Amino acid sequence: MSILDSRIARLDGSAATLGEITGGQPALLVNVASKCGLTPQYAGLEELQERFADQGFTVVGLPCNQFFGQEPGGADEIAEFCSATYGVTFPMTEKIEVNGDGRHEVYRTLVEAPNEKGEDGDVQWNFEKFLVDGSGAVVARFTPGVEPTDPMVVKAIESQLG
Repeated sequence: MSILDSRIARLDGSAATLGEITGGQPALLVNVASKCGLTPQYAGLEELQERFADQGFTVVGLPCNQFFGQEPGGADEIAEFCSATYGVTFPMTEKIEVNGDGRHEVYRTLVEAPNEKGEDGDVQWNFEKFLVDGSGAVVARFTPGVEPTDPMVVKAIESQLG
């Protein structure tokens, strides 16, 4: 089973699979938070969305409140913050857990992939980035401190586009 078959609701609560949210195209999956020191990365994520969406790519934000409660709001608050503050147009999912016993099934697969330092395992912090291809296979993982527009992220995305 591909992670694209995993059920995960959209931010508005409507039922979906990850594949329906990504459109079966390459995607950068990012656990996001509104009250984190890395929250300004939303701007870079939106820049990637605008730059590559027409080429069959999407960013997907997966809100998570596991790191010092930095995503405390409900779905409406998250949507309003992302839209008003960063002009986010990419799809967002329901708030999920990325680590521990309540880890969402999508992340059970994602955390097996090594990051740019060769390390796998638990998500380290908000804004960890996972690039998946159109079939849902993880092709790259980037630690939270790597900016979305870093050349290595852009190159990895470009490698997945036709």
